[in-house]
Amino acid sequence: MVRESVEEDGLSTGSLLLKDVSNCGDPGDPMSSSDSSVTVLLVFSTLVAVCGSFVTGCAVGYSSPVMSGIMEDLGLSVAEYSLFGSMLTIGGLVAALLNGTMTDVIGRKRTMWLSQILCTVGWLSIALAKNAWWLDAGRALTGFGVGVTSYVIPVYIAEITPKNVRGAFASFNQAIQACGFSLTYFVGTIVSWRILAVMGGIPAVIQIFSLYFIPESPRWLVKVGRKQEFEAALQRLRGKSADISQEAADITVYTEAFERQSGSRFLDVFQKRFARSLIIGLGLMLLQQFGGASAISYYASSIFESADFSSSIGTRSVAIVVIPAFAITIILTDKAGRRPLLLVSSAGMFLSCLMLGLSFYMQDLHNSKGVTPILVFLAMLAYFVSLSVGMAGLPWVLMSEIFPVNVRGRAGSIVTFTHWSCSWIMSYTFNFMFEWNAYGTFFILAGICGLAILFTANLVPETKGQALEEVQASLAHFPTGS
Repeated sequence: MVRESVEEDGLSTGSLLLKDVSNCGDPGDPMSSSDSSVTVLLVFSTLVAVCGSFVTGCAVGYSSPVMSGIMEDLGLSVAEYSLFGSMLTIGGLVAALLNGTMTDVIGRKRTMWLSQILCTVGWLSIALAKNAWWLDAGRALTGFGVGVTSYVIPVYIAEITPKNVRGAFASFNQAIQACGFSLTYFVGTIVSWRILAVMGGIPAVIQIFSLYFIPESPRWLVKVGRKQEFEAALQRLRGKSADISQEAADITVYTEAFERQSGSRFLDVFQKRFARSLIIGLGLMLLQQFGGASAISYYASSIFESADFSSSIGTRSVAIVVIPAFAITIILTDKAGRRPLLLVSSAGMFLSCLMLGLSFYMQDLHNSKGVTPILVFLAMLAYFVSLSVGMAGLPWVLMSEIFPVNVRGRAGSIVTFTHWSCSWIMSYTFNFMFEWNAYGTFFILAGICGLAILFTANLVPETKGQALEEVQASLAHFPTGS
């Protein structure tokens, strides 16, 4: 029935495909029993994938604790060290132009494998660096690897997991990244910068060898026409005794329907049928970054110092609170849903930025100066908890869910390029804005977080408990056959 509806007149309507897909996986249907299975291989495959997320967290957190050590050992100026720090973002920008195509052409597993080889080489280059050139080259290679993994890991996890646990498994990606960031910060105050770089490469090496033992994404296999391997991979992920016939049929028919109706040009992603998905993906990344996600993370210590609060106590406190916050996200993503968490997160960020703005405003007026450090400390903790609950990780989860398989690579490249571009813009301009007007900067960020609330409430769909096929068919607009 599904195949007949999508093949009629060589076209299909969004309503027909959505109806057929949404009728699949009924809880009372024994054919859908594989949908809820969580197997040892599924968990292991996810753990292998998120090794790359741990590398990302290490890379993001590396530049803060090692700054004085590197500058002293290699004789770098502040400008030279700033260039070293920014090379991570530059590498990520270059990767964003290629990661989608790479993932579609060579597959999810090979892409992860290649990205971690580059990260390993990058970390070794940093650890063995004798001058700024090798240091920058290593940071750029690591940035390129991180830029690739930021796309391929959430996509791979979303494509291998059943719909009822997809949100929790996908959110685990960001939680592990937070663990890498926190661990690097704490350990970086104890060991030398060279040893810390070697430690950053260990999870990359683990993933390189572990990838051999996990299956390729079933959805990518069916996309490239390797149907026997597709069924074998899906069976392994769902368990030997699971009946995968219905799920396999749904994935196959859906993928073939989208493939028939789309060309291979890059500009096909801008077709009207994909407009809402693209707006959601780009909008969330823009609001995440212009709401201060990267900038406040990079310059948290200077914000604490400006408020006359201990930067070491402040940043360590932040590193501690984000881990349980991400744990809450993992638990609630498939229970409360993506949309409510994004709304709570945006509202918390809005109130936190508003409180930061008011605190620095009182400091400028010399009113209650003794209270300002405590208010800034509490507001910063509230900001990072709010960010961790939704806006830090859920835009990546939604990106992996809303784009059909035939344009996922191209759309993913656009979205990740937007993320890295906005991250660079904010990380570069934040200090200038903060020096210009501290409270004004946070009031601007509060306004953008307020826009994030409105954007989520009006445009972002709830994808909890829906198959990827159902989500994508509901967002895509197909031309009706005449």
